[in-house]
Amino acid sequence: MEQLFSNLEAQGNVFRHHPGSMVQSISLIAGTTVGAGILALPAATLPTGVVPSTLVLVGAWVYMVASGLLIAEVNLNAIRRLGRPSLGLLSLAEHTLGTAGARVAGLLYVFLHYALLVAYIARGGEILASALENFPGLPVDWLLSLGAVLFATLFGGLIYFGSERFVGQLNSIFVAIAIAAFGGLLAVVALEVEPSQLWFHDWRTASAAIPAIFVALVYHNVIPVITQRLEGNARKVRQAITLGSAIPLVMFLAWNAAILGSTAPEVWQQASAMTFDPLEQLRHSHTNQWLGAAVSLFSEFAIATSFVGFTYGLLNFFGDALRISYRDRSHQRWWLFLLVLVPPACFSLLNPGIFLKAIDYAGAFGISLLFGIIPAMMAWKQRYHHPPRLSGIPNQQLIPGGKATLVAVMGIAAAIVSGQVLLKVGLS
Repeated sequence: MEQLFSNLEAQGNVFRHHPGSMVQSISLIAGTTVGAGILALPAATLPTGVVPSTLVLVGAWVYMVASGLLIAEVNLNAIRRLGRPSLGLLSLAEHTLGTAGARVAGLLYVFLHYALLVAYIARGGEILASALENFPGLPVDWLLSLGAVLFATLFGGLIYFGSERFVGQLNSIFVAIAIAAFGGLLAVVALEVEPSQLWFHDWRTASAAIPAIFVALVYHNVIPVITQRLEGNARKVRQAITLGSAIPLVMFLAWNAAILGSTAPEVWQQASAMTFDPLEQLRHSHTNQWLGAAVSLFSEFAIATSFVGFTYGLLNFFGDALRISYRDRSHQRWWLFLLVLVPPACFSLLNPGIFLKAIDYAGAFGISLLFGIIPAMMAWKQRYHHPPRLSGIPNQQLIPGGKATLVAVMGIAAAIVSGQVLLKVGLS
């Protein structure tokens, strides 16, 4: 059976079928991926160079697609066995790994999402604050706080008051605007590329860029949402994951090459010794105000699309844990939105930079563990500890290779975690 269930909505005495849109599903994955990651990517890859960072980007994308398909596989098979069309990561971990596994996955999931939402609110609020500088009567000291509150209230309010279908359509528009702004920005920056700078490389620093690259490529939190929207159709889910993540990959590769190829050699030396953000330098450029405006436009809509995806992912997670659906427009669901939005908004207000280092650790450890090792462990348990002969319901595998593939996924994640531990403590 290709389609496991149908999304029906009661309209009076009639049920209307709302099949999931492939375009909106691809846009949600692409929009979730294109967020703060692409804004931070050049700063992370500057010391490495174009060629090494390009190879690491492609390899990381292949790995993230494999782990994403494993989550989708576990989700689809759990839907078959449990008969529940909406299953979040917590339910999947509990169903396959037990209570202890679910608790570990839950802690990693919440930490990762809160950390990234703090980053999105802080950076998105900063861009809004810069747009408010010309308004008279606004205290300068309050601008950053006001921008953060406006960002969280505006986009959080859209998700709360708007229907899922409306938000999906609006998110598709946001993605289109971000891609259009990105294209114009890329064309301008590409004119400044020096071919000789494209060949700079330092393979020794390549591994240090992996956390930022993982954060840039992550979209796994919305896979349960995509599975539910596409009615458990494995073929459509596989296509949405592959195409939705391939679009940001192409953008990242072109963007990485353009920024690194247009950065002066002396900046490479600065980047190896201190934090340098070339994108922020462009945004605050005084020589080309149009370029700065284009960077701000692209940054704001890129962050907005990612904010929508991660908010949906956390709403789905908490809703699954508390047995409250964010789709249910009763008085209970507002607790979910407060739980998702208030903590990161408060942290961004108290200290906008408090999670910058935490995001680096989230990429190095949170994503490797949560979206690398845990999906492979869940698939292993589902395939080999709860086989079809015991459950009577056949498993569907979305990626080939059997045990070898699962061992490779877990081994790569374990190697990355070990390598980052060594880097953090200064032993390599």
